[in-house]
Amino acid sequence: MQNEVVSREEWLEARRALLAKEKEATRLRDSVNAARLALPWVKVDKDYVFETPEGRKSPADLFDGRSQLLIYHFMLGPDWDAGCTGCSFLSDHVDGALPHLNHHDVTWVAVSRAPLDKIAAYKRRMGWKFPWVSSFGSDFNFDYHVSFSPEDLAKDKVFYNFTPMQPADANDELPGLSAFYRNDKGEIFHTYSSYARGPEELIGTLMILDRAPKGRNEDSTMNFVRRHDEYEEAAKAPSCCH
Repeated sequence: MQNEVVSREEWLEARRALLAKEKEATRLRDSVNAARLALPWVKVDKDYVFETPEGRKSPADLFDGRSQLLIYHFMLGPDWDAGCTGCSFLSDHVDGALPHLNHHDVTWVAVSRAPLDKIAAYKRRMGWKFPWVSSFGSDFNFDYHVSFSPEDLAKDKVFYNFTPMQPADANDELPGLSAFYRNDKGEIFHTYSSYARGPEELIGTLMILDRAPKGRNEDSTMNFVRRHDEYEEAAKAPSCCH
């Protein structure tokens, strides 16, 4: 693989043309961010219970004294042996951001349907520090359209990424990111959710690879990704988040 080789002057001309597109993309991203902040909110009235290392917690408890909560819907089902490869890839980027998020009034929590002991074991394996709780026995994952029962998958369509989709394209667990706000009265509001490739910008490695000469160098979305302790061995299965 080698691109056309040109003079420095020709390269500068091509680079300036690309810079114009990059600036256009930056302005579009700013516009999208502004529209995201302007979304209407939905009040969360339903009670959920989460199992945590400190005992059972309510949604309000997950905020940990802050007004903003980001929940990453991590694909680790009750009968799974390990977390999703793609979710693990994203989660490798979280711990370093935690001090900055926490000091900007934002709490990050991962939520999975796996029992707490299974979450704890995988978290130890990966060496992560971010909070991770279990919604096992709760409707939370189903209400936010990231978990699907056998009955759901037997239907003509399932609802994911705000769109009906074929069950054959779904899974019992799928990834996503949801945002919540808690006001001074203790009321909680659902402000945003993003699914499929929506949270991709959180994966800093991909943003770095996009600047490398070969880019992501992938045959399909993130097919090169392994859990960070598996790169010395052959892939056992493709990422379940493509």
